Parts: sequence; C-alpha cells; structure tokens
Amino acid sequence: MVAEDAQGRPVALRGPMHRAVLARLLVARGRVVPVQDLVDDLWVSPPDGAIAAVRTFVAALRRAIEPDRPARAPATLLVTQGLGYALKCAPDQVDAWRFEQAVTEARTADPAAALARLDEALAWWRGPAYADFPDAAWARAARSRLAELRLQAVEQRAEARLGLGRAAEAVPDLDEHVTAHPWREQGWRLLALALYRSGRQGDALAVLRRAHELLAEHLGVEPGPALRALEIDILRQEPRLDGPARPDPAGEVLMRAASAYDRVHSGGARLESAVGLLRNLAVTGPGGLEVAREQRAAAVAAAEQLGDPELTARVIGAYDVPAIWPRADDPEQSAGIVAAAERALAGLPPVGHEPARARLLATIALESRGTRDPRPRECARQAEAIARQMNDPALLAFALNGVFMQSFHATGGSVCRDGIGAELVSLANRHGLASVEVLGHLIRLQSSCAVAAFDRADQHARAADDLAGRHERPLVGVFTQWYGALRADLAEQVPATRAETLYRAAAARLDQAGMPGMRDGLLPLALLGMRLRRGLPLVSEDGGWGPYDPWVRPLVEPGRIALAAVPDPPADLLAEALWCLFGRAAIAAGDQTALVRVRQALAPAAMEWAGAASGALTVGSVADHLAALDTALRSG
Repeated sequence: MVAEDAQGRPVALRGPMHRAVLARLLVARGRVVPVQDLVDDLWVSPPDGAIAAVRTFVAALRRAIEPDRPARAPATLLVTQGLGYALKCAPDQVDAWRFEQAVTEARTADPAAALARLDEALAWWRGPAYADFPDAAWARAARSRLAELRLQAVEQRAEARLGLGRAAEAVPDLDEHVTAHPWREQGWRLLALALYRSGRQGDALAVLRRAHELLAEHLGVEPGPALRALEIDILRQEPRLDGPARPDPAGEVLMRAASAYDRVHSGGARLESAVGLLRNLAVTGPGGLEVAREQRAAAVAAAEQLGDPELTARVIGAYDVPAIWPRADDPEQSAGIVAAAERALAGLPPVGHEPARARLLATIALESRGTRDPRPRECARQAEAIARQMNDPALLAFALNGVFMQSFHATGGSVCRDGIGAELVSLANRHGLASVEVLGHLIRLQSSCAVAAFDRADQHARAADDLAGRHERPLVGVFTQWYGALRADLAEQVPATRAETLYRAAAARLDQAGMPGMRDGLLPLALLGMRLRRGLPLVSEDGGWGPYDPWVRPLVEPGRIALAAVPDPPADLLAEALWCLFGRAAIAAGDQTALVRVRQALAPAAMEWAGAASGALTVGSVADHLAALDTALRSG
C-alpha cells in the first residue's frame, strides 16, 4: 500500500498495523468502523490494551496523512464518529475508488475517450489489491471486486481499440489475458475478433477452436452463444465484423444472452465444476493428464483471485486424482498448489468445513512428495482422522492416498503400504470407486514386489489391468508393463538381452504417458540394477541418470564426488535402491563414515528388495547389500 499527502509526497506509514488500520478504513468506503471491529479485525486474539493501541495507531495516521493540520484542530480526513472512525476521502483521493469510477465512466464513453480513460486507470494498478493483507477476511470482498473490475477493464480497453480500428494493437494484451484467465469467454471473443480484423482469419478460427476445446472438451461446458455466433460469422465473412458499426437488434439480443450465460456459469460454481471435470480428464490418458495438470494451476489461481478461502479449498480439494508415484511431475506447480492449500487452510473458519479442511490436508500430503519434512506427514494423519470421523468413503480414499505418499520417511514399510492398499481395495469394492480400486491394487502390487512375492503381485496386476479395461484407464498399463519387465528380469531370470528389451519397451510407453516424474532416469536406473545383479559391466545410458545422478555417479565414476557431500535420497519408492548404490560406492572407497550412514538407513528394509517397491526395478536384495556393508565395516 502506498500513501501520499495532498501535495503528492509519500506518507511514511510506521508499520504493518498502521497500514492495516488505514486499509480497513479504506475498505469501509467512508462508513464508520467501530473501534471494537478494528480490534477484532486486526488481531486473532486481541491483547490487553488493544483498544488503546488502535487509538494510538489512529493518532499516528492522522499526523502522517495531515501533517500540516494545526495542533488541536479537528481532523478532516480520519475522523472520529460515535464509537469508531471513518476515512472521509474524496473519490479521487483513493486509487481503488478512482479506478472503479474510471471503469464505470468508460462504459458509456466514445471509444477514444474510453481508451484514454482505461489506459490511465490500468496504469494505476500496482499489483493485487490489498496484497499486504492476503489472509484478512475484511479485505476479501474488496479484493475480489477490484480483481473482477480489472479484468473487465482489460476487455473494455480491447473493445475501445477495436472501435477505433486498432485491432492489431489489441491482440498481444488479449492473448495474455485469455492465457491467464481461460474461463473468460469475452476475452476469447475479443481476441478472435481482433485477429479477424487484423487480416488473420485462420488465427481467429484457431483461437475459437482453442476456446471450444478448453470449455467443451476439457471443462465439459459448451461455449456461450456469443462465441458460437462469432465463429459462424467469421466463416461467412459477415460484413458487420469488419468495422465498429453498432450491432443490429439480433446482435443486441445475442449479446444479452451471452451476458446472461456468463453470469450463470461464471465464478466459483464454474471453477468447481471445471476442476471436477479436470479430475476425470486426468485418468483418460496422457493428453488428458497433461491438460488437466496445466489447467488445474489456472483454476486454483482463479479461485484465489476471487478471495474466498472456502471456494479455494473446494477447488483445490476437488482434484482428488489417485497418485501412485511419489516423485512430482511438475515440482514447481506442486509447490504452488501446496502453498495455495496452506493459504486456504489458514483462511478457513476455525470451526466447521471439515471435509474441505481434510481435502486441503490430503492435497498437501499428496503434493509434498519425496520429502522427510514432518508437516506433510502430519497433514496426512489429520486428513485421515477427519475422514474416518466423517464416515465419507471418497474422502477417506483421498486421505489414505496422502498417507501412502507420506509413508516413505524411512526405508522399508512395504507391509504398512500393503495395508493401505488393502483398505483402499475394500473401500472401493463397498462403494463402487473404480479409480480407488485401481490405486489399491497398484499399491499392493508394489508392496508385493518389495518382498519378491510375485504370485501376489501377479494377482494385483491382473486385477488392475482388468479394471483399467472396463473403466478406460489406459495409464494403468504403464505400471503393469514395467512390472512385467521386472518380473521377467528377477523372477524368471530371462537372459540379460531379453530383460533389457522388456525394460526399453516399458520405457518407450512411459515416454508417451505424460508422467515425467516417473519417466526421467528410470530406464537407466533399471538397466543399471539389472547389470549390477548379473555382474555385467556398468555403462551410462544416453541422457545420464536424471534425478538419480547424485547417488549413481559415485559408483560409476569413483573418486569424482566426495561421499560426504552426497545427500540422503528422496523419501520415495526408490530410496532403498539409491542407498544401496551409494553403499557400493562407499565400500569401494572404504569410507567408514559413509558405510555407517548407509547401514543405518537401510536397516529397516532388511527383508526387502532394493527398489522393487517401485514395481519397476531392483538393484538386489537389501539383505545382500547389508551383508556386504557389514563385511566392509569389519575389515575397516
């Protein structure tokens, strides 16, 4: 927040509480705010003397914003009325009020005046409204209103440019606008029209197809009448598209219908509906997964912009797509989702909204993959407790998925994870949750592989494939094909050339699956494990080891990296495999400190096969690696 005095000089606001008082009074728009309301808004738990503190803040603000007011003269800006205070500013003294007035005036102005007014108004915009107070309940409505008004101003400015025959100038801003706010049909309409008037009919039609794909195929809603009519008009090259002539009566009716459509289908309800459809899209195949991942971030950002934490909680929590691989496909996006979930969690009222709270907690657990930070693990535990108390099977399945994703804080643990998978299968069978049943079988497949129980793993692989066929879940085959390669390599002991062929075929399918978190580095690691167990030369695959390089490099290039500088592996399905590879490097180097470190980390997994918990690869029995470590420790 920036404040200036009557002469345009910056006003020094002493601290955050002074700024908060000023902002709270601005939000009141000249109305009196009782002192007790200020106290309640400024503090969650008001301290003793809070009312006196507010009065002190007000006195300091009065001196700052009216520095030339004579001593004992009554204040004219920040005034006392009854039991509270009011800020008596003129409309042109507050940027937010000036902005609203400018946008309102531009609606009835001619294009040239509207463009000048909107250019000026948008130049006042310094960032999100009331950004200094992101969690303050009193700022939400004003922030939401101003954010919506700014989007309208961008669209009005584009219309003014079109009205002046400056269509090409409107294209860059509109392209940025629809990218950031893909649910605004007016933005798509204006962009297509601007492209058409710039002599780019093909691009205009391509934009309308993009809008149709997003709204109809990806979000499950049909484009509104304005977009549909515009596409027909462009194909017919209707003369009325060529200039700023007033619409005919039929066009006016059409625009009123489009406006009504947008009012009915915009805002929070549409966002919630969209995310539900994105959730379904994510399990339909690689293209759907990638689009869902991309649009999910836009949906969350749009929900946050509306300033309603309860809506944001519902939008974030609606994306309960089952997750089996504990390495994020897009770590940056995952971190953003976690941050948004934490903000929404903090903004929820302290009482009530338990389903939304549980879904936010489960989301934090699911998106915080590969970490040993206790916070996501505690979130998973809380989500599970709420879900069991609510007796909500879908919510419990989501929470248990979070518990699974946070079950890798120590090595081993396949028995615990098998129990999670068994409960998911049982829950899904009782309540008809097909995707949850698939998830449960895949978790049990992985857990069976971890202890080389291939007969059990076969049963779960068949069950998962059968469900995938019946419910159109093509991505399930990615996991079961990798399992088939591992089974042939370890249980059937097929020749090394055959095992390599199977691994490469599984990797080729994974390349097209839209799951970079699983794909990157997996094939080189699988082939390394196969060669290590069979006593074959260790060779580096093209493209290197990807995210596994820090633990593979010390083994394949001994002496290049100091073992003390190698971090602990991520807490995921491949932790045991990476610890074992690092342990082999420690044995070769005779590094006693590293040997002890690896020995302690691997001890809980003594009964498992290193890496086999992934259902995709193994570098051998953990017991064998522990025996080799013990021998090296004794000889050292």
